[in-house]
Amino acid sequence: MQFKDYYQTLGVARDVGADDLKKAFRKLARKYHPDVSREPDAERRMQEVNEAYAVLSDPEKRAAYDQLGRGYQPGQEFRPPPDWDAGFEFSGHGFSPHEAAGFSDFFSELFGHMGAAPRGARHTGFRAQGEDHHAKVMLDVEDAFSGAPRQISLRMPQVDTQGRVHLATRTLNVKIPRGVHAGQVIRLAGQGAPGLGGGPAGDLLLEVQFRPHPRLRPDGRDLHLTLPLAPWEAALGSVVSVDLPGGAVKVRIPEGAQSGKQLRVRGHGLPGEPPGDLLLDLQVVLPPADTPKARQLYETMARDLAFDPRRSWRA
Repeated sequence: MQFKDYYQTLGVARDVGADDLKKAFRKLARKYHPDVSREPDAERRMQEVNEAYAVLSDPEKRAAYDQLGRGYQPGQEFRPPPDWDAGFEFSGHGFSPHEAAGFSDFFSELFGHMGAAPRGARHTGFRAQGEDHHAKVMLDVEDAFSGAPRQISLRMPQVDTQGRVHLATRTLNVKIPRGVHAGQVIRLAGQGAPGLGGGPAGDLLLEVQFRPHPRLRPDGRDLHLTLPLAPWEAALGSVVSVDLPGGAVKVRIPEGAQSGKQLRVRGHGLPGEPPGDLLLDLQVVLPPADTPKARQLYETMARDLAFDPRRSWRA
């Protein structure tokens, strides 16, 4: 996928204000609108102009686009990093499928998941409850085992008096519940947009995702872990200790275990009601023959065991 420079598409500078942005859009719309334009590629160009303006005229999307696209050139190969939008606070103004029709794959990759907006303002007479905001936050897997207060910083776009967009940061103290899992939403009452006419503020919805862990791979409430085994642990069977954030777990390895086999340890995944399971992918690791003693042991095994791992090929 190629990077799209929306500022270049509209012919404006990166610090353009809202009024000048709108003027540039209207000028290009008069030039390329299919109903009036005689340009041979008017429809395609109009779609590009609409897409660029849809992003740059929205302070939230513009700020996210600026942050993500820093350093990229038009046409350069581009893939957004995983969870690139974590830490951005959005008000939830998305695009319906009809509104986004004709937009590029580049747009869909960045903003295609923002179509489902949370609750908007609710009116009661002249009073209106503020909109809910939402944000994706990255936690450590360890947080799910203990639950703990965490300080979370969110970036939210704001528009100054000249119509320029900048990111403001606010910091919140959040109680992470024990047993939280990826995709879970933590609702912070009254931390969304202010209400109107004295109405209550909206809520802030925090969608939880986990940072990559060096050993553990969460899947819902289950935990996956690759468990290295010595050849004798796998061949003879053994009991090994597996360190988890909630404490060590003793696991019995069956005799004759092979690499690629998976063991399920019930109830030792992420805590919850019920807790998840621990899924162990076994991996037999050979010790190196890097000393005379080690080479002698391997030579003895080769002579005395007469083991042929490719015997089945000749069956």
